[in-house]
Amino acid sequence: MTGRNGTQWVGKHVIVTGGSEGIGAAVASAFARRGAQVSVIARRKVPLRDAAKRIGGDWAVADVTHRDQLASAIAELEGKHGPCEALACCAGLTLPGRFLDVEAGEFEVQMSANYLGAVHAVRCVLPGMVERSRGKVLLVSSTSAFLGIVGYSGYGPTKASVRQFALCLRYEAEPAGIGVTVIYPADTDTPGLAKENVRKPVETKAITGSIEPMSAERVAEAAVRGLERGRHHLALDPLTRFFLAWANLPEDMARPFMRRTIAKARAAT
Repeated sequence: MTGRNGTQWVGKHVIVTGGSEGIGAAVASAFARRGAQVSVIARRKVPLRDAAKRIGGDWAVADVTHRDQLASAIAELEGKHGPCEALACCAGLTLPGRFLDVEAGEFEVQMSANYLGAVHAVRCVLPGMVERSRGKVLLVSSTSAFLGIVGYSGYGPTKASVRQFALCLRYEAEPAGIGVTVIYPADTDTPGLAKENVRKPVETKAITGSIEPMSAERVAEAAVRGLERGRHHLALDPLTRFFLAWANLPEDMARPFMRRTIAKARAAT
């Protein structure tokens, strides 16, 4: 699956959660253009079916916040198209608002969709990847993982959790031959952003309003290219690259020690 002749994904089964629109649909299209057999998963049947039809892929309705429902959808798709060679966890949502104005349940909704939805999906495919000693996992975080932004007290922590999940998972996934990539897009021109902008507090708009949203297609192409090249972290704009460089320093310094410690512990068992 690591060829450089443009055939890396031909015939490979790729599963994308949140694949009905936005970044997820664009990621699905990027894989389809590379010849992959793409399956998309999302909650709403009609836009999901239409997205799959556009790329010549398959689809299964599931809510990533419901573990059993998601597991059934992934098992169905793998049964039809073979084991998942790459998983792109793109499902998520943003419900901005001042902390005291946001309904308590919306914090749970965002954590369930943005973080736990990725965890559930990875748990469905990782055992098979470990058994085959190959696979790729793409996780979608955000610039909000690094920077406190007023109005994002429910959203930002979920994206920081996605980043931390990837950092921890790599220690187990990489020795098994599985790559883990995280992309940190800033504002992206998607239907989700349009809905988000409707309810942003004025303070949030003042901070984010100067940012020109990038296209979902640009994000998707960067994500798939980074996945192909085995990149661990992907940032597309200068500000996020700056934050990422500083945030990664402790991890980069600690990782050699951690790897040695893990190797010694395993050798002793």
